[in-house]
Amino acid sequence: MNLEFTAADKAFRDEVRAFLKDNLTPELAAAGRKATSVFIEPEYTLAWQAKLNERGWVAPHWPKEYGGPGFTETQKAIFAAEFAAAGAPSLSPMGLSMVGPCIIGYGTPEQKAHYLPRLLNGEDYWCQGYSEPGSGSDLASLQLKAERDGDDYVLNGTKIWTTHAHHANKMFCLVRTRTEGKPQTGITFLLLDMKTPGIKVDPIRTMTGEHEFNQVFFDDVRVPVSGRLGEENDGWTVAKYLLEFERGGGTSAGVKAALHRLRRYRIMKGIDDPILAKKLEQVSIKVEALLMTEHRIVASLSAGASPGPAASILKAQRTELMQEVDEIGIEMAGIFAGVYEPASWLPTPNITPVGPDELAVAMPRYLNDRAASIYGGSNEVQRNIVAKAVLRL
Repeated sequence: MNLEFTAADKAFRDEVRAFLKDNLTPELAAAGRKATSVFIEPEYTLAWQAKLNERGWVAPHWPKEYGGPGFTETQKAIFAAEFAAAGAPSLSPMGLSMVGPCIIGYGTPEQKAHYLPRLLNGEDYWCQGYSEPGSGSDLASLQLKAERDGDDYVLNGTKIWTTHAHHANKMFCLVRTRTEGKPQTGITFLLLDMKTPGIKVDPIRTMTGEHEFNQVFFDDVRVPVSGRLGEENDGWTVAKYLLEFERGGGTSAGVKAALHRLRRYRIMKGIDDPILAKKLEQVSIKVEALLMTEHRIVASLSAGASPGPAASILKAQRTELMQEVDEIGIEMAGIFAGVYEPASWLPTPNITPVGPDELAVAMPRYLNDRAASIYGGSNEVQRNIVAKAVLRL
């Protein structure tokens, strides 16, 4: 197993760095640096997406035949690491990283021709209709009813924790089309228009006061059968495929970049605290170990091997490490972490923050990332998956 970059890999890294230097504006970099979650407001992400789409790099994991750049596994890792180090804002994962690969894998030729170009150019902005008030980690218990009526499904029910539904014009949604038998065998995967009559979006405010989540209500909403992805009652297969991308689609480069910012801030401010310094170095060792695990997986994928339970392992480790970094950020911010000042969270705030601008989003980021070990399948569930796959339990 060779973990060293080739000359071609190094040349690609230089090409990525040059692109970032020329295209990542201060405002876009600030939007990435001050992000309080994975989801950044579309006014910034769509502007960045347009630049990436023009370069042909907007969907680094897509096959070339569908508009992807055709990166090798190593190039994908380099790309993610350089973007994280530069502080580039992350694009909404719902479209490009989740439903896009599902459409490529399960869509009809007509669905691919219609949806994929619109995903690349940002014309469609997607949200995910999975969780319901009584169905979260036990997703197979979902109850949103979809009854067949001619060439349509008629939907009645609700979805909850629907991120950016208030921005989205499209939703990929799991619905109940059969009640007999095992719960997993009665689920269908639909693609629908959020402007369809009968859809109502209510905001859910987080502890920080931000509007990121929503509850979506469906009252006799008609969705064409042509919007079904895969076969009727086989949506669980598509859903599991998508969850692999939600769990394993990122890298630890973002965690490393966040840790680097804290270490740089400590040096810049001359904070002489040996206990804090020890915590930073302990987390740094864990991050480097996780990055090495990712490099090993990349090497295996490049050789044609299957990643096995790697997505579950990495999802659990990444999210918990990010939470450790967040806790250190709160400690460094001290009394200023408790200051509620949403205007200072903006990429270009029109006020002078009460505390250090570098740590203005320490608290909202800490609070938001507490959910990272739950969504996409809780880390307890991920450890069960790993135990069954690796330990044969």
